[in-house]
Amino acid sequence: MVVAFFGSTILAVVALRFIPVYFTPLMFIRCAEQISEGKDIKLHHHWVSLENISRHMPVAVMASEDQRFLLHHGFDYEAIEKAAKSNLQGNKIRGGSTISQQTAKNVFLWPGRSWVRKGLEAYFTVLIEFMWSKQRIMEVYLNSIEMGPGIYGVEAVANDNFNKKASELFRDECALIAATLPNPLRFSSKTPSSYIMKRKRQIERQMKFIPSFPKEGEDYDPRTSSGGVYRRN
Repeated sequence: MVVAFFGSTILAVVALRFIPVYFTPLMFIRCAEQISEGKDIKLHHHWVSLENISRHMPVAVMASEDQRFLLHHGFDYEAIEKAAKSNLQGNKIRGGSTISQQTAKNVFLWPGRSWVRKGLEAYFTVLIEFMWSKQRIMEVYLNSIEMGPGIYGVEAVANDNFNKKASELFRDECALIAATLPNPLRFSSKTPSSYIMKRKRQIERQMKFIPSFPKEGEDYDPRTSSGGVYRRN
């Protein structure tokens, strides 16, 4: 059983390095919830390559969710430490999940906070960081993340909320989408609240300090300048 588990999970990660992720466990869970609540099933998802997504979108989600995405290897220990201190002080509970961890959870697992699920999340995070490029992780993340009720991925949210393609999204629209990600079922980029507009402006300010996302074959090298630049492998 142990051999079968490791063999099947490693094979799945290798396969999804090249195969588009058309469905995730969360999509099926949400459909089941809609049926149980007597609602019509809504599942809007359309896979697009990273090249067909606005260049501002990766920068926006890094500014919002994981500013050290290009620097860490799956786990941002600084963010985890800050989250732990904040939680211990009795502040609003916050997490330290990276984009890599969220991608592992979205593609291979289910929502929840149990130790078993968190352990599996760590395991799959290590696998995708080892076997996928940062570009592939970002591509899968932007295609699989929940961005509204029945809406998954940036192409779907661009179609539903902005009546355009993901490649046509403007910088401020990308920041607005990213602002809803902490709770896309509660917050909407189509009808944003004053709180979301405030978050959007904060994200836009942070985006100024993040270079454009590198293409495949380029690495982030912060040592060459204070702002960080890209260099070819």
